[in-house]
Amino acid sequence: MVLRNGDLPVLYHRTDTIAVARQREAVAGTRHRLLLLVTGAALAALPTSLRLGESFQLASFLSALAYAGVLVLGYRATRRRAKSQWQLNRSAAEFIKSMCWRYAVHGAPFDSRLTEAGADDLFTARMEEGLRELTKVGWEDPRTARGDAAAGDLITTPMRRLRAKPFSVRKETYVRDRLIEQRNWYHRRTEMSRRATALWSASIALLTLFALFFAALRTFSVADSFHAQGVLSAAAAACLAWSETRRHQPLIAAHSLVEEDLAAMHTAMETTVTDAQWPSAVYETERIVSPQHTDWLVRHRS
Repeated sequence: MVLRNGDLPVLYHRTDTIAVARQREAVAGTRHRLLLLVTGAALAALPTSLRLGESFQLASFLSALAYAGVLVLGYRATRRRAKSQWQLNRSAAEFIKSMCWRYAVHGAPFDSRLTEAGADDLFTARMEEGLRELTKVGWEDPRTARGDAAAGDLITTPMRRLRAKPFSVRKETYVRDRLIEQRNWYHRRTEMSRRATALWSASIALLTLFALFFAALRTFSVADSFHAQGVLSAAAAACLAWSETRRHQPLIAAHSLVEEDLAAMHTAMETTVTDAQWPSAVYETERIVSPQHTDWLVRHRS
């Protein structure tokens, strides 16, 4: 018995798709603005002898265009709210996924004491309640635009089939397809963040050293025509801003802690957790992998 992402309801897939699209839009917008700022600084640092006619400074004109592009992209980002919609849709997608897993494997509050009809009604009520809370803070429910993902479609046939299985099958499926999958995901993200942190830290240090070198040259009037240290400083600042935006350093600590907690839960589920303890163990695992828990760790480990 397996339960994959493809077995989750349509609403999850739509919300996840929107989250990925908005994430790409938000990240691309930040990247383009930083690149334009560095480009504007580089063009402004070019020698003033580069001109068209008597007075038209071509480099300064292009620099002004780059800065204007930053303002346009910033205004567009404010109107589109890509970052907030990315985070809201990601929270909605992970909430739906977590609730589906809790329902399918008898996690609290959908434990074995409930009848099939009672579990279905409670699941739908809790799901809609959570989604309503997200709409209060700006989440746009895809079902308001397209009505074919009705409330009844929130419970798929694979979810019902897994819920009907005995405890041993539900435990094996949850540990393999949810807990281990999430543990591996956090491990991969930790390694990616470590590599990114090393890359951007080295880039910032190298750019700063070059800026120091050119500043020393200007001190002794060795290089006067091109203000290299200003461009290098802007590039270093852009690298620093990008690294802070991506939150690589705090995510290393947060993801490592989540991975450790999941490892402990994995050991407990395989050795000591009984059928009676199972609902609360699943609930605790889903709490650990929630985006809200990761964000809390990031804020306190920054």
